[in-house]
Amino acid sequence: MILYIAEKPSLARAIAAALPTPQKKEDGCIWLPNGDCISWCIGHLLEQAEPHQYDPLYKSWNLDHLPIIPTDWQWQEKANTKKQLGVLKKLIKKASHLVNAGDPDREGQLLVDEVIHFTKVSKEKLQNTQRLLINDLTPAAVKKALNHLRPNSEFAALSRSALARARADWLFGLNLTRAYTIRGREAGYQGVLSIGRVQTPVLGLVAARDKEREHFIPKDYFQVWAQLETNQNIRFQAKWLPSDACKPYMDEENRVLNRALAVNVATRIANQTANVIEASYKQKKQAPPLPYNLSSLQIDAAKIFSLTAQQVLDTCQSLYERHQMITYPRSDCRYLPSLQHKDAKSILNALSKATTDLEQGANNANPAIRSKAWNDKQVTAHHAIIPTSQAHKAAALGKMESQIFGLIARQYLMQFYPDYDFLASYIKLDIAGGQFESRGNTPMSLGWRALLPQKSRQDNKGEQNNEEQNELPKLQKGDSLWCHEGIIHDKVTTPPAAFTDASLLAAMTGISRFVTDKNIKAILKDTDGLGTDATRASIIELLFMRGFLIRKGKQIHASETGRAFADCLPSQLVTPDMTAQWESTLNAISIGETSYQSFMTHLESNLIELLDASKSLSSTSLKHLPAPAKKAFSKRTTGKRKSTSKPSTSTTKTRVKRPTAKS
Repeated sequence: MILYIAEKPSLARAIAAALPTPQKKEDGCIWLPNGDCISWCIGHLLEQAEPHQYDPLYKSWNLDHLPIIPTDWQWQEKANTKKQLGVLKKLIKKASHLVNAGDPDREGQLLVDEVIHFTKVSKEKLQNTQRLLINDLTPAAVKKALNHLRPNSEFAALSRSALARARADWLFGLNLTRAYTIRGREAGYQGVLSIGRVQTPVLGLVAARDKEREHFIPKDYFQVWAQLETNQNIRFQAKWLPSDACKPYMDEENRVLNRALAVNVATRIANQTANVIEASYKQKKQAPPLPYNLSSLQIDAAKIFSLTAQQVLDTCQSLYERHQMITYPRSDCRYLPSLQHKDAKSILNALSKATTDLEQGANNANPAIRSKAWNDKQVTAHHAIIPTSQAHKAAALGKMESQIFGLIARQYLMQFYPDYDFLASYIKLDIAGGQFESRGNTPMSLGWRALLPQKSRQDNKGEQNNEEQNELPKLQKGDSLWCHEGIIHDKVTTPPAAFTDASLLAAMTGISRFVTDKNIKAILKDTDGLGTDATRASIIELLFMRGFLIRKGKQIHASETGRAFADCLPSQLVTPDMTAQWESTLNAISIGETSYQSFMTHLESNLIELLDASKSLSSTSLKHLPAPAKKAFSKRTTGKRKSTSKPSTSTTKTRVKRPTAKS
């Protein structure tokens, strides 16, 4: 008997829909006519054992008990899913072959693997276990996946990576949360001061940005623009490029701070001849943006619809599980497998029967086009988020579902449109001994940009693009023009923007920009950043729930408590360097480039150093922490799987013991 173990009931139902009937439904499983069976987990059926299960002494929180490091790690059954775990135990024992049908990521891999190991299956059965990878819940896609089972052993490194992350989060969060909470209570603070290897650096990012904004001192600066006219009476503008002689009057970003200097230049160039010293006109192409992964979708949805990361994730789960209109949403990948291109016609056909907006875009798409998104080398266990053949049901979606699906569908449609063609123009001039430049960007063929709303077709990437002109006159080196006057633009430097949902997600994704260590910065440039696509939303929500972050309109700020707490902590905890390095190492474990044991050994020694720092912290540092506005810590929200590992708050402790790599 083959037993398919799905991650959750909805995935089990999708597998059943692709297999022969008649089927017999029982409590906790579905029997197939040939005697095979489909059962399921309900998210994680197991969790890390609490410290008091290692030693009852740890029911009280005491600094002398820290660090707590188990020698033999233990799982414990989750109370609310014990019944389903019992069903799986019996079925696993009865089955001759097992199929891991967890979600196609490291957490989904571990979620089923941990149940299989917990039931102590035989070595032979373990070696013969297979892996079913499903990115699309439509029956046709599931059937295709069922015909391409792979050995589960191929994903052992992925499972070890997830196990390392779970245990590291347990060690880090539990020990440091207890240490700082105890020190806080000694100083009179009554809340729980929770520490997390991702949540605390995120708090640190926001608190540091708040400080930077508060301490920001605005500076006046000045630009000079020449108002030019060609012999053919075509007018345009060119911006002054200050020479090295002006550096004493400029800041580190080459902004002129002396208005008298700007006035002098503007006066000197009025009614003067301008000579062209360089002119170039290059036809360029811009390929469509890649399809979405979860983080890029959350960022765009926050910018366009002001949705939170959690709202986007919850909506995606509904589109995936309930409506089966998108592929697996917790993806960190923006590429597609080459074989998937064969499905383009059916998906485009479904989109042509969706909403009015999508209909026209689908009808004008060319399924023969193959963008750079189809790249097998960039695809791992899962691929980018795209629509499925069920896209024709889009008209029946609710508002938020429709908004998110519209973004996903539009990004997919772009892959079947030509490149955006434009003429990039550049003119450099000499006017009265000073140099000026003008840049232009003239659309020639919109290509994929035709799918964007009119407002979004204009580049909006900062001041430099705002200074571009749509079209510049055709000139050659040596041409002479007339400068009518110089115009001074009075400007003021602005503080860095407060974080929003979009910019905080972008910061977590591109964390290398905030890393202080140059060596780590270089390593992390192309890695996942702080947290994963699947966990970032829950991390942000957790900080709000604990009262460490607050909202002011669309802006996100550190609360008074959160900011004061961040000020008490060593920089290693509130900067992203350490946890970003973790992500890099966990990724290396998942592809077999480093070992579980070396990661854990390094983490334990680092943990001991951090605990020593907490114990030596002056109590006065925590004495004036503002009281939490509400309950500082809540237990995990039930019904949400794959949430960030949260530090245990039960009264438990453990002595220093070296762990083994046992599961």
